[in-house]
Amino acid sequence: MNAALASALIALFALSVPVAVSIGLASVIAIHFFSNLPLLVVPQKMFTGLDSFPLMAVPFFILAGAIMTHGGISARLVDLVKSMVGNVQGGLASCCVLTCMLFAAISGSSVATTFAVGSILIPAMMRHGYPVGMAGAIQASSAELGVIIPPSVPLILYAVSTETSITRLFLAGLVPGLLIAGGLVVMVQIWCRIKGYGLRDAEGRQPILPALRRSFGALMMPVIIVGGIYGGIFTPTEAAAVSVIYALILSLIVYREIGWRDLPGIFRGAAVSSGAIMLIISAAALFSFLISLSGLPNAIGDWAQDNFASALTFLLGVNLLLLVVGMFIETSAAILVLAPILTPVAISYGIDPVHFGIVIVVNLALGMITPPLGVNLFAAAAVAKVPVQALFGSLVWPILVVVSLLLAITYVPMISLGIGWIVMP
Repeated sequence: MNAALASALIALFALSVPVAVSIGLASVIAIHFFSNLPLLVVPQKMFTGLDSFPLMAVPFFILAGAIMTHGGISARLVDLVKSMVGNVQGGLASCCVLTCMLFAAISGSSVATTFAVGSILIPAMMRHGYPVGMAGAIQASSAELGVIIPPSVPLILYAVSTETSITRLFLAGLVPGLLIAGGLVVMVQIWCRIKGYGLRDAEGRQPILPALRRSFGALMMPVIIVGGIYGGIFTPTEAAAVSVIYALILSLIVYREIGWRDLPGIFRGAAVSSGAIMLIISAAALFSFLISLSGLPNAIGDWAQDNFASALTFLLGVNLLLLVVGMFIETSAAILVLAPILTPVAISYGIDPVHFGIVIVVNLALGMITPPLGVNLFAAAAVAKVPVQALFGSLVWPILVVVSLLLAITYVPMISLGIGWIVMP
């Protein structure tokens, strides 16, 4: 059955069948033709895959991100960060990285971050003399922080699919996210000084105090959400609902950037995005059930024990596998299919599942900025109104920075687990 599942899935992907349909249809083919299971197991397992309280956080965070994109929150965060770093050469590029970091601490989505922040900063960087390819590449690579810094939809999916603590994963994502943000800021500063870009970045910069007053409400949003989770005030799922309410209050009442008549369109877009992810989750639950039933995780574990002498070589092999997978398969689908298979093997090597989850998510985040199917690249190219190929030449340095930091995160578990050991010993 394993061969049938893999062959059907690869064939459907090659035919460009949508990810959710590919996973579900491959499972149905394997059940009907290569097993003795009744087809009734299909709806049962797909429903069970969605019958999870923590998964309610996914549509809430998607809706919160959509409200923030339209409600003026992202624009105020951009103004605040620009007021702080815009007076140095390359300040606008650094502003892009740091604003994406702040927006990621609210939205949990890299694509939402690309559109919300990129729609403001990509045109601004182009007006200040940055090449369009460089502007798009900086935005695309910075937006991947949306799936690393909590709250993160991929971290929630990993937690649900491997029965790992969401709160511990959120804690573990903080330092790696900040580390990558810092690495990208250093990179763009060096890049701008070598190439001579960003000399006029101080133009249009607001004083810090007025920018802080305008953005105070937006700035409090990640404090309330993340602080509430870590302070034990509410669960990650409840935090997602709080983020929607807070975003609505800011956008409708405080900032008045949207009206009640705008809400149906915003809710409709969020529902479509949530539905697509939920369909992938339900199909992946069925796929994972068949994988577990076939004994594939144990077989892979035995194979790994025979071929990888230590946890260090196993992690290297996993990173190479995920780098390739991330280039061709959507992040959510890759997590839901591979995490239940690889995590038990990682545990057998003594690797903490929380640390392993961060390694998986950071690695697959790279797939969002690597050709040929990097979703952030297509989003940034759409904002910049250029072909996606125009961004390829400027991606080398961001990718090298993230790969270097990925290796550090992989082989220094304290980067991921340190805060968790302090806060939740």
